[in-house]
Amino acid sequence: MLKVLVIGLGQMGQSHALAHHALEGSKIVGLVNRSPRELPTALQDCPLLDNLQEGLALKPDLVVIATYSDSHADLAIQAMEAGTHVFVEKPLATTVADAERVVETATRLNRKLVVGYILRHHPSWVRMIEEARALGGPYVFRMNLNQQSTGEQWDIHKALMQTTSPLVDCGVHYVDVMCQVTDAKPVRVQGMGLRLSDEIAPDMYNYGQLQVMFEDGSVGWYEAGWGPMMSETAFFVKDVVSPNGAVSITDQNKGESADIDGHTKVGGLLVHRPSGDQWIELPGEPGHQELCDAEQAYVTKAIAEDIDLSRHMQDAVSSLRICLAADESIRTGEPVTL
Repeated sequence: MLKVLVIGLGQMGQSHALAHHALEGSKIVGLVNRSPRELPTALQDCPLLDNLQEGLALKPDLVVIATYSDSHADLAIQAMEAGTHVFVEKPLATTVADAERVVETATRLNRKLVVGYILRHHPSWVRMIEEARALGGPYVFRMNLNQQSTGEQWDIHKALMQTTSPLVDCGVHYVDVMCQVTDAKPVRVQGMGLRLSDEIAPDMYNYGQLQVMFEDGSVGWYEAGWGPMMSETAFFVKDVVSPNGAVSITDQNKGESADIDGHTKVGGLLVHRPSGDQWIELPGEPGHQELCDAEQAYVTKAIAEDIDLSRHMQDAVSSLRICLAADESIRTGEPVTL
């Protein structure tokens, strides 16, 4: 039986806890949150603990970390040094140095470290990457995810922006997709951003975009914005262009931009070649909870089967490096060479 401790009971933490509650072979030994939280019925019998140290005293096999980004690195390292494996939500850390420190700890102590790149567990996104790679590069990546957040969702975004911009928090997912398609090293990053609300910190921006150039000539664009002022028009653009054609997510039934299920939904792919177009239907896609279930099933498999996660960890650092370089570029007004 895999003993699991979950730290952070926001939207993602509760989803990961529900995944382990339903997963055969897992047992939740504790839930940690820094403030009282209303829990789903399925989790109300789980022990509530005050801090990580109290949880580690229960000798868990796996610690799931879903707290704010600036605490990820220290919590992950403490957990691994105490003898546990770790699943940590993205981004892995808020600096490249801290991300590398976490990976070094996992490697040195032979702990499994899985980062919450949920799209890697989505069959439709896996198919999109396969179709893009089949076209051959170099590539143009055009991607965005803007969210017209209000009320409670805007409060969550404002809390996240105390330490992490939307460009970093969301961007790591889609930059990771770019890196999987091209498999080339990033060489140069340019960023632009703007503070569109007086409700966020003076040194933070709630809209940003990045441009990244890769060693093989591929170029990528990513855009992210949070807040009640954001447009719902073209808030979800995902396509990849190459000399031989393009692959695009064309599903138009996304609902509102703040709908978390719509962020991963594909629906179908349009593969365009000069010789003609191919529409690929992708019915029966997993929803948000099913994707969290898949992530946690993968973590348990990685532990049980001793899967080599070296490339997974390197990729997590690489995508974070690009997004943090864009953040640096926004703040300095200068492009960043990697």
